[in-house]
Amino acid sequence: MNIRKLTFTALFIAIGVLSAHLVYIPVGVAKCFPVQHAINVLLAVLLGTRYSTGAAFGISLLRNLLGTGSILAFPGSMIGAALSGILYKRTGHILGAIAGEIIGTGLIGGLLSFPIAKFLIGSPVGAFFFIIPFLVSTVGGSLIAWLLYKTPVVAYSREILGQNTR
Repeated sequence: MNIRKLTFTALFIAIGVLSAHLVYIPVGVAKCFPVQHAINVLLAVLLGTRYSTGAAFGISLLRNLLGTGSILAFPGSMIGAALSGILYKRTGHILGAIAGEIIGTGLIGGLLSFPIAKFLIGSPVGAFFFIIPFLVSTVGGSLIAWLLYKTPVVAYSREILGQNTR
């Protein structure tokens, strides 16, 4: 394992957990968390699918343990992170990672949240109730990631990780 990749992942997990206290949008039983989506995209681009999905799981778990998240954080964040990494690897472009995050979280994660909300939380809302807030959150977070991607901080991070800048 690469210690730098693990360190970056841990840093992003810490940012994700700490920012949960500052930036979230409550919508019914769901909490929209745009910082999570920015982290998913940036880690998918910087480190790949395994690290972005692992960080999404870690952030979701810690947020739930600390009472700042809901169980719905798991399907939304992890599917978005995984698809973001897969599409970035296939396209080699941040727009692929963004598309993966939006489709994975906004559509697939939103649909998968329905049975979780219905059977585990007992929420009576319909399946499409989750798609709109998840899409709003993931589009906002993806825009944040795209803006951050263009900063010297990400270029420097890529240099530290030994990656070519694209």
